[in-house]
Amino acid sequence: MFKTTIHRTLFVAVVALTLAVMPAVAATDDYKQTPEYLALRDSVHHAFNDGDSARFFSGIVRLEDYLLRQNDLHAYYTQRCNEIVFQLNRERVIEAYKLATRLSKELTERKLDKEMYMAVNMMGHIYRYSGNKESAKRCFWDVIRRMEKAGYTESLPPIYMNLVNILMDEDPQEAMRLINKAAEISRETSPERAFDIETRRTLAYYLMGDTQRFIDGYQAYREGVAQGLSSVHGRKLEVYYLASQGRTDEAARLAAESADDPYETQADIYSRAGRWQEAFEALKKGAAETDSINSVILSNSMQGIQEDLHNYEKERRQARRMLLALTAIACLLLMLVVALVYIVYSRRRNQRQLQRAYQHALESDNMKTAFMQMVSHEVRTPLNVISGFAQVIADPDYDVTPDERRHIAATMTHNTYRITTMINEMLEMSVQETSSVGGKQTIRVNDTLRQLLADYRRLLTGSEAPIEFASTLSDEFTFEVYDKPLGRILQPLLGNALKYAPQGTPVIVRAAADAQHLIISVEDRGPGVPAHEAEHIFERFVKLDSFKEGLGLGLTYSRTLVRRIGGDVRLDTSYAGPGARFEVVLS
Repeated sequence: MFKTTIHRTLFVAVVALTLAVMPAVAATDDYKQTPEYLALRDSVHHAFNDGDSARFFSGIVRLEDYLLRQNDLHAYYTQRCNEIVFQLNRERVIEAYKLATRLSKELTERKLDKEMYMAVNMMGHIYRYSGNKESAKRCFWDVIRRMEKAGYTESLPPIYMNLVNILMDEDPQEAMRLINKAAEISRETSPERAFDIETRRTLAYYLMGDTQRFIDGYQAYREGVAQGLSSVHGRKLEVYYLASQGRTDEAARLAAESADDPYETQADIYSRAGRWQEAFEALKKGAAETDSINSVILSNSMQGIQEDLHNYEKERRQARRMLLALTAIACLLLMLVVALVYIVYSRRRNQRQLQRAYQHALESDNMKTAFMQMVSHEVRTPLNVISGFAQVIADPDYDVTPDERRHIAATMTHNTYRITTMINEMLEMSVQETSSVGGKQTIRVNDTLRQLLADYRRLLTGSEAPIEFASTLSDEFTFEVYDKPLGRILQPLLGNALKYAPQGTPVIVRAAADAQHLIISVEDRGPGVPAHEAEHIFERFVKLDSFKEGLGLGLTYSRTLVRRIGGDVRLDTSYAGPGARFEVVLS
């Protein structure tokens, strides 16, 4: 837990602390050489690095007061950002969010538009920490726009690299473009950052599978090290170089010594080497470690919610006493009575909303304990989305519109379904040899399939490809099947098709029959599957596109289940495309 936490939080801290090197707004830098300032600054710096909250908060208050006396608002608000970073390092997400909101409000009220990028940057890190990548990206792009307008060009490369870390998985080409942009700026304004950016570029080549460029970049890195240069990515680069040379065990051992996501790195190394069992074990260890961190974060968040509820309850009782006193004094003033009643009603409504948010947080905690031991790397993103939205809803200062509430509810429901599907795949794969498949039942094929598809559509958020049904059978056609597992067989095939179907193109479910078999096919218009991979894709943990979500168990589970009831599922290699067609054959 310690290593993962430090890696995740120090990245935010470095970004915030670099703000201190920017030019002051309304003061000279003469005071920065005085013994008083140096003592205050060093005290805060040491307390920050030691994680000593008592020394940090008392020290930073004194430093902020000193900076205000010097009329250096830029340095003052930089320290306010460091307060937010410190709370994130302590995994106090709600406290960090409140501080960032307060900072943004204060900058707006003082009309300090030039410094507003600080608050936006902090919100970007909070969103990223909570798994809300889209909001984080919007914040970082806004920071870049504001910094360019304010003339803070030399500090732009770290912000571009924040975007690179988010985009590398979903859009490698755009990530590489941003790396080029950061490198160009650093060469002109801050050459000391160029070597670190080039090292990150070399890591990207490895993750994109560009072996030759990776090797060339590694050689350039070694030449830089020989010249006395260093990079925070150097250890991981050494790990991946060993892996690229086929020295998997050495790479895994070196990754274990690194503080930079060792288990995730080991899993990547083992999976690229085809050592799936060891990759799975590394993922389990990393998942257990991440669960510990998420448990601490959720516990801290719950504590913050409970404190807010307690404070709110005290305010409500005080408001009630005030209302009684005002009513006794001004019982004849009807308009005042109506206004006070409205205030009480509004506060009670807010209390109910806060209580509902508290219940949602408790439900999320119960869900976490159910899959703690079997969670994988793929579960982290939807879990953080749920946690992030729960924290936003829990904030009494955040005014949620009905449309936003519906959007939040839909997003949380969809991500919960993703987690449930992943865990069900793993659990049901482990008990599939002993679980019951139910009994045979005569069904109306078309009616049953329409109902199954209708139930499945209700689980979608609306952004997926449409699902269409086409049948060559009459509505009166019946077939005797094991009805219990039928939906469980089709669900992974539908999920797989929706992942690969281009936006706006349908996924088509077809039904047909011959003399002895019922044939149900699922078609998509995606990139398709090469014929030589027709059997390989049914193996456990196999994903042809590593950037797609999922554990690589869906097709395996579907085939295993259908074979237990005497049928089969296969890739139709005769399908001309575009896309792929999977057929379920039932006897």
